[in-house]
Amino acid sequence: MIEAAAASDPGCVRNNNEDYFLTLPDLGLYVVADGMGGAQAGEHAAKLAADTVREVVAEAAGKIDPRILVYAFEEANRRVIDRAGEDPALDGMGTTLVAALEMGTDLIIVSVGDSRAYIYENGKLQAVTEDQTWVHEVGRRLGIDEASLKTHPMRHVLTMAIGVSENLRVHTYLVKPAAGTLLLLSSDGLHGVAREQDMLDALGSGEPLDAKCRHLIEAARAQGGPDNITAILLRAS
Repeated sequence: MIEAAAASDPGCVRNNNEDYFLTLPDLGLYVVADGMGGAQAGEHAAKLAADTVREVVAEAAGKIDPRILVYAFEEANRRVIDRAGEDPALDGMGTTLVAALEMGTDLIIVSVGDSRAYIYENGKLQAVTEDQTWVHEVGRRLGIDEASLKTHPMRHVLTMAIGVSENLRVHTYLVKPAAGTLLLLSSDGLHGVAREQDMLDALGSGEPLDAKCRHLIEAARAQGGPDNITAILLRAS
């Protein structure tokens, strides 16, 4: 069984929230999307992608296999590309996407872009997913030091997102959480902004999951909140 809570906030700079999330315990499905694109295109891409994942998983209920999330992401990618092609106002829209799906006592994690999944256990926060970004896939391989990468002009560039290419690269992971283990799904407005110690303090508190989510949001806002902020917390029992 999984206990879940979530929170999302536009942050301190932006008026709109292009993040979108789903917590669907009946399906065992949890999704975070971080949209991008002018006007309201990012919001549209994030919602369309996440809702497509929900639809595909719901249609497969009772006959889920480990590849269902990959197929759902591929279908989301197709629909975002098609929708952008139908409406010039949505041209160039896209979204990151990370999702967790219960499969018995395991969790299948699938990601595209730089929204992340983390495991919090024994006072330590460990990333499950790998970012599909220039920094991670190019900068680090070139040997650029971490201090320089934090201010590099390419630091915000994604190498993959839903809606930008028909040749989608999807990352998949299997997590076997012990009872009491926390799983965090977050947009980069949280993990790219909040101090790690503040995140650890929030996750390690004895408060309920919804309070932990609020403290995570507050941690990012305390650092200026330049982006939209979303957190989903899951606890295995």
